[in-house]
Amino acid sequence: MNLNVDHALKGNTDLELIEDVLQRFFIDAKLRAVSVNATYLELWEALERATAGGKRSRPRLVMLAYRQLGGTDFPSAAQLAASYELLHSALLIHDDVIDRDFVRRGNPNVSGHYRNRALRAGVPPVPAEHAGVSAGVLAGDLALSSAFRLLRSIDAPAAVRRRLDEILDDAIFCSVGGEVLDIEFSRTADMPSLENITKTAHQKTSVYSFEAPLQAGAVLAGAPDPVVTALTSFGRYAGIAYQLADDVLGVFGKESRTGKTTWGDLREGKRTALLAYAAARPEWSSIAALIGSAGMTAADAEYIRSVLVACGAKEYAISLATENAHLAVMHLQSDDVPADLRSSLEGMLFSVISDVNSN
Repeated sequence: MNLNVDHALKGNTDLELIEDVLQRFFIDAKLRAVSVNATYLELWEALERATAGGKRSRPRLVMLAYRQLGGTDFPSAAQLAASYELLHSALLIHDDVIDRDFVRRGNPNVSGHYRNRALRAGVPPVPAEHAGVSAGVLAGDLALSSAFRLLRSIDAPAAVRRRLDEILDDAIFCSVGGEVLDIEFSRTADMPSLENITKTAHQKTSVYSFEAPLQAGAVLAGAPDPVVTALTSFGRYAGIAYQLADDVLGVFGKESRTGKTTWGDLREGKRTALLAYAAARPEWSSIAALIGSAGMTAADAEYIRSVLVACGAKEYAISLATENAHLAVMHLQSDDVPADLRSSLEGMLFSVISDVNSN
C-alpha cells in the first residue's frame, strides 16, 4: 500500500527533482563501477532496476515537510529525499533476502535476477540460489552506503548535515531492531502480544517511513524544535496506523490495488494484530492449523478470512488503525505546525484508513 501524497505536492515538480537526483546518482555510480570491472557494473544496474518504479512515498514526505515549512533550496531537498528512497530500496532488498524471496511484484528481484542467470548458465539450484542471495546482500549494502553518500553531498551547514546524518542513522538502527523482533516472532509457535506487534510496527515501519523523512525535511528547512518534535510524534503513530491498515489489506484488500495476493501473509503466518486478536478467541482452533501452511489453498484462505470477520478480528484491527491515526493527528494540533502541513498529513493518513474501511 502506498501513501497518497500527490495532492500535497506542487504538481510533479518535486517528483521530477527526486527522479533527476536518482538518475544522476546512478549514472555517476555506474561510471565509477565500470572502472572497477564489468561485473560490478551489472550489480549497480540491478540495484538501479530495483530502485525504479516506486511511488517515492518517503522522499515525497521529505519534500512535503520541507516545502510547507518554508524551505527554498529544492535541489538540496531533493538530494535528501532521494537518500530515503535508497534507504527504502536497501531495506526491501535485504528483507527479500531474509524472507528467501526471489520475486517482488511479479518480477525477479536482485536475488532472483542473479539466481536465474546462474541457472541459465547451468549452475545447480543450491549454488544458484546462493549466488542470488549473495548479490542481494551486496546490492542492499550498496544502497545503504549510497543513502549516506547522497546525504553528505547536500549543500547545508555542517551542523545541519550532522543532524540529518543522525536522523538517517537512527532510522536504520531502529528498522534493524524491528526486523530482528519480526524474525524472532516468526520462529516461535506462540503468538506475540498486541503490544509487541505494535512495537515491531513502530521500529520497522514508523521510524524510517514516517518519522525520519518528516524530521529530515523539517530540519533542512530550519524548522524550530517544537515542529520537529510534533512531526516525530505524528510519524510514530502514523506508521503504526499504516502498518495495521496494510496488514488488513494484505488479507482483505483487492490484489489489483495492493500488488500482492490476499493469502500470502496468511500462508507465511505473518504475525499481525488480526491474528493476535483471533488467537485469543475460541474460533482460533478452527484456523490455527491452516495459518502458516505452505500448502494453503484459495479455499483455505477464504475460510480463514470468514473466521477473522466472524470473530471480530478484522473490525478490531481497523479500529486500532483508526485509533492510532487519530493519535497521530492529535500531535499536529499545535500553533507551531502550519495549517497547510497539518491538513496535508491528516488527509494523507485518513485516505489510508478509508481504503481499509472500503474493503
